[in-house]
Amino acid sequence: MPSGTTARASGRNAAGRNASGRNAAGRNPSRPIRHLAGLDGLRGLAVAAVLAYHLFPDLLPGGFIGVDVFFVISGFLITTLLVGEWAQSGRINLRRFWQRRVRRLVPALITAVLLCCSAAWIIGGDVLVGIGRQVLGAATFSSNWLSIGAHASYFGTTSIELFRNVWSLAVEEQFYLLWPLLLLAVLLIRNVRMRIAVVALLAIASGVAMFLLYQPGVDATRVYFGSDTHSFGLALGAALALIARQVRPLDLDAGEDRLQAFARVWLPTLGCLSLVALAGAAWYLHDESAATYRGGLFAVSVFTAVLVWAGTRSRWLGTALDWAPLRAAGVRSYGIYLWHWPVLVLLQARFVPASGSPGSAWIIGTAALAITLTVAWASYRFLEQPIRRHGFRRAAALAIHRMRDSSRARHVAMVGAVVLGLSAAGTVAAVVSAPSATSAQYLIERGQRAVDQAPAPVTAPVPPAAPPTASPNPSSKSAVSPNPSESTASTDAGAGPAQPKQLPTGDQIVALGDSVMLASAPELQAAFPGISIDAKVSRQMYAAPGILQEWAAAGTLRPVIVIGLGTNGPISPDTLAALQQIAGPERQIVFINVQAPRDWTARVNAELWSFANSRFRTMAVADWHHAIAGHLDLLAEDNIHPGSAGGKVYVAAIVAALHEIADAPPPRHYLPQPFAPQPR
Repeated sequence: MPSGTTARASGRNAAGRNASGRNAAGRNPSRPIRHLAGLDGLRGLAVAAVLAYHLFPDLLPGGFIGVDVFFVISGFLITTLLVGEWAQSGRINLRRFWQRRVRRLVPALITAVLLCCSAAWIIGGDVLVGIGRQVLGAATFSSNWLSIGAHASYFGTTSIELFRNVWSLAVEEQFYLLWPLLLLAVLLIRNVRMRIAVVALLAIASGVAMFLLYQPGVDATRVYFGSDTHSFGLALGAALALIARQVRPLDLDAGEDRLQAFARVWLPTLGCLSLVALAGAAWYLHDESAATYRGGLFAVSVFTAVLVWAGTRSRWLGTALDWAPLRAAGVRSYGIYLWHWPVLVLLQARFVPASGSPGSAWIIGTAALAITLTVAWASYRFLEQPIRRHGFRRAAALAIHRMRDSSRARHVAMVGAVVLGLSAAGTVAAVVSAPSATSAQYLIERGQRAVDQAPAPVTAPVPPAAPPTASPNPSSKSAVSPNPSESTASTDAGAGPAQPKQLPTGDQIVALGDSVMLASAPELQAAFPGISIDAKVSRQMYAAPGILQEWAAAGTLRPVIVIGLGTNGPISPDTLAALQQIAGPERQIVFINVQAPRDWTARVNAELWSFANSRFRTMAVADWHHAIAGHLDLLAEDNIHPGSAGGKVYVAAIVAALHEIADAPPPRHYLPQPFAPQPR
């Protein structure tokens, strides 16, 4: 996350250095301080990517990499400043360093926490869940580890935490606390290359830890939040600071070593290529992809380090990155990052519609953006900058002086004091009155207990390939009962009564789903005794083929597969095709579509209808979305998870889909192996 560290660092190597790069006293001489071009603009690009990822998810699916860009910039700037201080005085004033960090980060953070907690208390409900832990984490810069300990998910949708975004602040502040001490030890190493190698090895160790600890198909919050697994960007930035000190600016004398020659000839080009690579990563990397955690984020950090080096060494590239709008966003990036997420959560809690139409998501996202930019500008102008320039005491003294000279200033101060007092009271009230779990979590826990208490499933053998029983009149529609034991009969003129349709029993059905299915588990078990349910919170469709493949290999894949996934993210036709291929022609698949106030809901449902209806006669879609549309009062506060009555509607939608498959006409010719798709 953006720390807002000033983009200043040492620039020119003073003349008179000896061959080791040190003066007669054994230390690098003092260097003039200059502005590092390109960093503010690069911070602006990074915060824009994060805003797009959170406020408009379809716009930039991989925009979360902006946080890793911030990490590299922070590691580079902090190390550059610390090493410059050490070169000048032979010591690092740790007290002054940490004091500057407190001045920079704490005032805006306290203000945001107090105001947003009070707003959450006024709104009430699910938005208050976990607020005490979140406030504690923000106050102690430990929110990442507290969230890991509480098994809170960064990627889940069942509980949207108000201050989820401060995890990166915690990672950075932990770096600010420990790195100066480690750097003092590193600087004791006389060989410059060895220093760089040590810091680079720290970065590699963090990247390897993320690679090894990540488990595909499992929530990635642990490796994403962990300071041990997600500090490689900070360490790479620190290593770059040590490297960059050995290279003079590109416009200096011609006497150059290999590193200087590389920087002069290749660095600008590599910087441009790195910028293109980062743009590609922001589009192609996804938070559910294994590639993201197994090298993807590390590669993003490497590209960022190259771009930072190029931007600060190449005059034209640095100037281009510091385009005025980007630079304006960059210098205010801390406030923008700090405010955007709680503002979005509060707007969603108060105004989010039940449907997940893209239009409503864009309206809320645009409103959150406008509020964020306004509040961040005010915070930067009236709070962050005065304290950063003058310190707490001096800034307070100046404010008192202005109040003495201006009645308007006195009125503003009085209003501010009242708002601060009310916000503090609202924060206490929010923490005290917070429920222990969201309404959705209660329903999910109810379903989990039902699944845990169910007897061990007995797998029914898969029958030979055969078409499902069809009624003589496939176009006829029969009323659907949520009780699958109720069969229906249809008649055709002159043909006599049809044979009753036999729907599958519970021991023939395996259900794979997410938290929505988990919340409906008791109703599924009541309607289909013996059903095997495997449902987990935050599961996405991409995990389904691997699970089905394991079941098929173990011989536990039943004749009827019910899949309820898509609530937590978009789906791919390739994934659906893989599921059909694993199931084969002898099994039926029922896909349950999605009801959720998410902007991908419409696309997920369209993909399911298109795939099931136009290709395969052994597939159907359970239209949960439309079945529950007129009964949203049967859902939790999030308008996603059903209670007991809603679970019965969920079951009825599945029964309707099973009837649809039973009503499908048989093909004229049975399909030989290998199975090929055939339209119904």
